[in-house]
Amino acid sequence: MTALFSPLSIGNLTLENRIVVSPMCQYSAVDGVANEWHLAHLGTLANSGAGLVVVEATAVEPAGRISHGDLGLYDDETQKALADVVSFCKKSGNSRLGIQLAHAGRKASCQRPWEGGAALGAAEAPWQTIAPSALAFADGWHVPAAMQQADLDRVIEAHVAAARRAVAIGFDMIEVHAAHGYLLHQFLSPFSNRREDEYGGSSEARMRYPLKIIAAIRAALPDGYPLGVRITGSDWAEGGIQPEDAVAFAQRLREIGVDFVCVTGAGVAPNAAPPIGPAYQAGLAEKVRREAGIKTRAVGLIASPAQAEAVVAEGKADLVALGRAFLDNPHWGWEAARVLGAETARPPQYQRAAPSVWPGAAWL
Repeated sequence: MTALFSPLSIGNLTLENRIVVSPMCQYSAVDGVANEWHLAHLGTLANSGAGLVVVEATAVEPAGRISHGDLGLYDDETQKALADVVSFCKKSGNSRLGIQLAHAGRKASCQRPWEGGAALGAAEAPWQTIAPSALAFADGWHVPAAMQQADLDRVIEAHVAAARRAVAIGFDMIEVHAAHGYLLHQFLSPFSNRREDEYGGSSEARMRYPLKIIAAIRAALPDGYPLGVRITGSDWAEGGIQPEDAVAFAQRLREIGVDFVCVTGAGVAPNAAPPIGPAYQAGLAEKVRREAGIKTRAVGLIASPAQAEAVVAEGKADLVALGRAFLDNPHWGWEAARVLGAETARPPQYQRAAPSVWPGAAWL
């Protein structure tokens, strides 16, 4: 058995393998509501050979959406639509399903990427954004309102309510987005958090509000229900979050009952300069795994089966998440199994394409 295709238990959930389809925004919802695109997209990925498929960043309140096209999970209509998607995927697919709960903070109210990705203009129905401090992400972006106590309380309650809805829908796990420059990352990073209250200042103080949200979610979940957090391993900019900060945050997350972290980077500072290359963030996941004593997931330009296998086999991470690779090849997990000499579940309608029953596969 290869490392990549070995099972892994997270809380009360056992994954068939260590391959994860990374949460990837589709910007295709209507007023937060999932539709036929999500059925087709996620239904395909549920048969990708991955042990886990994580639904894209899903806003916990309307103002937390990145764009008008973002998914939401904040009322009965958004819950019903996602419930239909989850039911479809579970009936037709083999992968476990997770959801990433998120709030975009000061990076909300912007155009879809193919529309330019800039802050929404006056004619595009923009909305007031919120953040730890009244600091715009970059030139030309909306200046957010610094969060007051009512905002802080509301956003905690929104995360908890969304988590309860996710459990009711039938998701197998939840991860909280605290990276990529979105709201919880904005509290953690000195680039975006200039508060002078209990939630700003030292690294310990900047962790306080994200930890409060995540602890509240943990308390609302059933015993053993898997909870993860996507964290920042580095802001990739001088003066920002460093790997040591990621270790400290991961340690605190483990203490409050978080089961795993996905270690990524950048997104909060427009001048970030990550060292882009194959599996370039796996070293961050390895450091957090070793020093914080928590399961980790690596992500970032992991493209080939050999790369993914090496990350897990060398102990850099317990899981690997791939995004673009699955967009390019929605059956990447099947390909990885063939290359590595492993087996992975596939629907019976596709069994004739398995290497064991199709000798031609060995000639490729």
